[in-house]
Amino acid sequence: MAKRVILLIGTKKGTFIAESDEARQEWSLKGPFCDAWPINHVIGDAATGTIYAAGGNEWFGPSVWKSADLGETWTRSGNGFNYAEGEDPVKSAWSLAKSHGRLHVGVEPAGLFVSGDDGENFEHVESLRAHPSRETWVPGAGGLILHSIVPHPDDPNELWVAISTAGVFHTADGGKTFDARNKGTRAGFMPEGMQYPETGQCVHCIVMAAGRPDRLYQQNHTGMYRCDDGGEQWVSIEEGLPSEFGFPAAAHPHDADTVYFIPLNGAIEGRFVPDGKAAVWRSRDAGATWSALRNGLPQENAFFGVLRQAMATDNLDQAGIYFGTNTGTLYGSRDEGDNWDVIGQHLPVIHSAETMVIDA
Repeated sequence: MAKRVILLIGTKKGTFIAESDEARQEWSLKGPFCDAWPINHVIGDAATGTIYAAGGNEWFGPSVWKSADLGETWTRSGNGFNYAEGEDPVKSAWSLAKSHGRLHVGVEPAGLFVSGDDGENFEHVESLRAHPSRETWVPGAGGLILHSIVPHPDDPNELWVAISTAGVFHTADGGKTFDARNKGTRAGFMPEGMQYPETGQCVHCIVMAAGRPDRLYQQNHTGMYRCDDGGEQWVSIEEGLPSEFGFPAAAHPHDADTVYFIPLNGAIEGRFVPDGKAAVWRSRDAGATWSALRNGLPQENAFFGVLRQAMATDNLDQAGIYFGTNTGTLYGSRDEGDNWDVIGQHLPVIHSAETMVIDA
């Protein structure tokens, strides 16, 4: 059966939706949706066609928007996004993951919420903020946010989350308890001798390898990493990259050894693509070696950055790769990164990009 490829884009001024057929040569773009609220993350559930968008700020408050008709109509709920009295209130909804009949939401200040009724009501997963390291969590430059949620595809009780700046945490009992999973990742901003703490790492992004739930890839404030044991031990895979710094990573949908990364020139050097020349870096051997993919991307005077949730793949046989910039340009490749085209321009700051492939 023919397929429709839906690209879901979260921006500073609402949600946008781009659509194409399997050829992915021509795209239509519509939006903004969600009343032009700041939207941090948008995902789609291919099984139902439902779209979810997480956003808000201190002015609007946190909410999750939902559309069951590909953006034609939307509902919004912030029910339950509350911490205990005396704690800093939830500012915004930051990240989403749908799995095993539940919708997980990461928020700022960092915490995890879950909905069992498809986004109508949300319940705080208190055990994460009860972790013994909680008092040491501090905001990074972007705030204290839970930005990555990675559910196990087969086990509904297993989940990984990442917090900047606190690290990676894992639950194997459905959120009753969490343990830190940061061994081997460096906190390069800490004094010498204190750069490998149990928690306190500034994780930027974690993604799961296709078909290997225990293999995770991580982009960190100081390094690119891989683990093959669910986060028990991370190993550096940044050799061959032009920078140890960057935000997004994307795993190939079919090949566990292939991962994509967009390096930036550094935390204090401008946070744009190195030398003003855009490239997506791809490894086909789990990070042992890297190659730069530049064809179709600007190679002079490109001073954009790409934020932590603004890179994605689709799951077609020849995978499409997509990313959006903080200058509002959306790029796509229909041949696994070998060649790139502009899908959209002049959008607001792009916070996130995700895909959903459905029957035509």
